Amino acid sequence: MTDDSLEDFDDRPSKSELKREMHDLQAIAHQLVDLTPTQMAKVPMPEVLLVGVKDAQRFKKEAKRRQMQYLGKVMRRLDPEPIKAALAEFDAASAESINRMRGLEQWRERLIAEDRVLTEFLDRYPHVDAQPLRQLVRNARANKSGAARALYRFIRDQIQ
Repeated sequence: MTDDSLEDFDDRPSKSELKREMHDLQAIAHQLVDLTPTQMAKVPMPEVLLVGVKDAQRFKKEAKRRQMQYLGKVMRRLDPEPIKAALAEFDAASAESINRMRGLEQWRERLIAEDRVLTEFLDRYPHVDAQPLRQLVRNARANKSGAARALYRFIRDQIQ
């Protein structure tokens, strides 16, 4: 072998590298399949990929696995960066939503646990009507059915 032929050989990606790339593309396909229809409409993807993703949502077990391989093959011919960016936005929005819900749950738990938190809440959110809030807190402390959930909804509606 000559040095020229060795240089040509090094330019091609290894079989392992190709497999890693395929698995990465299939992971993106899994994320696409898990999207809701409204989220899917926001992802920039060609029609062939959209149809394949919708098909994969209907399939079970082995057929779904084969469809994921097919979607990986389709995505090999595309630039996956716009799709990755859209999926990252959904992840960020989801994390933000989770953090917001945790904050609301903390307010609810603190309101149920201590009286002074009610004053703190009303100071922070002066537009909130105190009477229904006090009633909901009282019901939640008495462990009435659904009272904690009603208090959470009230807090969520008032803070938004």
